[in-house]
Amino acid sequence: MRFLQAATILQSTASLLRLPPTTLAFVLSPSKQLLHTSSSIIAISRQKYPFVSPPQKLVSITTTTTTQLQETSPKSYFSSLTNFSPMPDLTYPLLTAQNATTTNTIINHYATSSEFTTLSTFEGSSILQRDEEDASKLQKGIDIAKAKGVIDPNFVPEEYITVDVLGKNPEEVAEDILLKVRAEDSSSSNNNKGGVVVLCGLSGTGKGTTVATLKHKLESDDGKQVVCWSNGNIFRSVTLLAATWCEQHPEESNGGDITKALTKDNLASFVNMLTFGKFKDGKYDTRICGLGLDYLVSEVQNTELKAPKVSKNIPTVAEVTQGEVILFAAEAIRQMGEDGIFVLLEGREQTVNYVRTPLRFTLTLSDMSLIGKRRAAQRLAAGVLDEVKEGASVEEIEVALDGQLAKMVKEAST
Repeated sequence: MRFLQAATILQSTASLLRLPPTTLAFVLSPSKQLLHTSSSIIAISRQKYPFVSPPQKLVSITTTTTTQLQETSPKSYFSSLTNFSPMPDLTYPLLTAQNATTTNTIINHYATSSEFTTLSTFEGSSILQRDEEDASKLQKGIDIAKAKGVIDPNFVPEEYITVDVLGKNPEEVAEDILLKVRAEDSSSSNNNKGGVVVLCGLSGTGKGTTVATLKHKLESDDGKQVVCWSNGNIFRSVTLLAATWCEQHPEESNGGDITKALTKDNLASFVNMLTFGKFKDGKYDTRICGLGLDYLVSEVQNTELKAPKVSKNIPTVAEVTQGEVILFAAEAIRQMGEDGIFVLLEGREQTVNYVRTPLRFTLTLSDMSLIGKRRAAQRLAAGVLDEVKEGASVEEIEVALDGQLAKMVKEAST
């Protein structure tokens, strides 16, 4: 109600001051932020009061007439009516933070820029295209696993809970998820209080940031022991074994053709060389033991598992080992959950469906254009940080941003 009153007061103020009006649609969000549905910007003493897009669920909408206030208008007047802060300046510390505030500030800085719209549209289309290509490749691997009988073709996962992240910061998204997590945790008959949270969503919906926020909150606020799991290192471990087999069998592998190592018997053997459990210092880890190798994944994840012979062959190996890796991961996650550990699992639905848990979430954006805007803003921030020196002024950063934007738009059009 206070926001609607503020809009009315602004309308009256505009009439009283006889300032040139501009129409602006105000939206009151569930989080009591004042948003607007166009790319218009209210300027008050050079402070920008825009927002990217409205949330999906609108509490109420009113259209009013307001104005661009003059430079002599008191800065605090509008803030006192609406009780929200202006977007921060584009400072060097804000850029280096490289977080949601950084991207939102850049997006709002270019709210009326046709060049930024061009770049964000290009970035969004590219992301969605890559996601579709990745999903197609993953599905091919899943179909192969089903045909081999490795995974159950009739398996049905628990229902996913959709979380629209539009208009929310990472803290708010995490709190939405934690409401469900804590409710399940309190009603669970599992005395050790472990659990598994599955998080899916298109690229650009903030899965990585959300996982990091959830981990922090579960550990600091709830006192949980939390592990973030990714299937990536398991794929890399199988690929390392396949590449090592090729090195040890040069004739059978035709001088290192990785596909020659991927027979049904070899794949079963490679997977059996991986063991998940507690190893050094009683910590959970994956052990690679076979073909003369004996490693703990945690100790070689940034060395042996990222060697060129592994990296270049992962796509080939992953396509035919989806089922084996899915089952290995599901068992590892089950062990940790039963041992009182909260496991946060991020990935695509095809690969995480086989992990049993009622806590399954899909992050969505009801305004899909934000995916491209976020990516464009991230690229611009990174480009400017490579260009300007520490302590650069707001004006220098804005000039650098304009230069980066022009360059990226040109590259996107070629």
